[in-house]
Amino acid sequence: MGDAIIAFLDAWSPIDLVLIAQNLDRFLLGAWVTLQLTFLSLVVGGCIAVPLAIIRAGNNALLNAPVWAFTYTFRGTPLLVQTYLIYYGLGQFEWIRESFVWGPVLSQAWWCALIAFSLNTAAYTTELLRGAIESTNRGEVEAAKACGFSRRMRLKRIVLPSAFRRALPAYSNEVIFMLHGSVVASTITIQDLLGVGRWLNGRYYLAYEGFITAAVFYLVIVLVISRGFRLWEKHWLQHLYPHDAVKVKPSKGLANFRI
Repeated sequence: MGDAIIAFLDAWSPIDLVLIAQNLDRFLLGAWVTLQLTFLSLVVGGCIAVPLAIIRAGNNALLNAPVWAFTYTFRGTPLLVQTYLIYYGLGQFEWIRESFVWGPVLSQAWWCALIAFSLNTAAYTTELLRGAIESTNRGEVEAAKACGFSRRMRLKRIVLPSAFRRALPAYSNEVIFMLHGSVVASTITIQDLLGVGRWLNGRYYLAYEGFITAAVFYLVIVLVISRGFRLWEKHWLQHLYPHDAVKVKPSKGLANFRI
């Protein structure tokens, strides 16, 4: 039965499904590498973005200027260029090669990709959160002041929770963009999803089997992310959704009453 299925696929399938199935474990490992890089970069970038967004939303020009320069630089240049500058460029400086971070960190492709991805998503998330912080309802802030909240307490209890809720739909796009941007890792010898697809095509002289398989994996991952954020938004933003009016049935006596 198995030989008959294989023969049928070889004869009628436009792509080599048997070869894809034989290398499915490699694609699963590549998906794990992609998810690792994406998730860790989002966590690190998010931790960097929160304080930077607070600074960007403030009125201190001395602190605002370098943060603006950081976000402008990483939002204004391609992620591929940033990754290349970190992976290939830093090694051109002798004092970096002689430093303690060179061997365990900067000489490793995985760590260089993580640093580049984290800084890139931190820049985008900073501006995203800045807009959400600045659009916080002034009435909420004034009410917190009237209750005697300090600036730190207002940020912790009022401004940041409100900003996170309103930024959540836009942040889901940033997560997906970061997942798509992680394909850059395959250009610096990392075997992520796209890297495995390129390896499969190169080894067996194929045109598109590896790319189609990688695309299917990305579609499934994006579907899971989209569904997860939809549930998250429904939980956090439930108070903003319109509610149906409560329908009250009239009692029997009122239904029969006539003026």
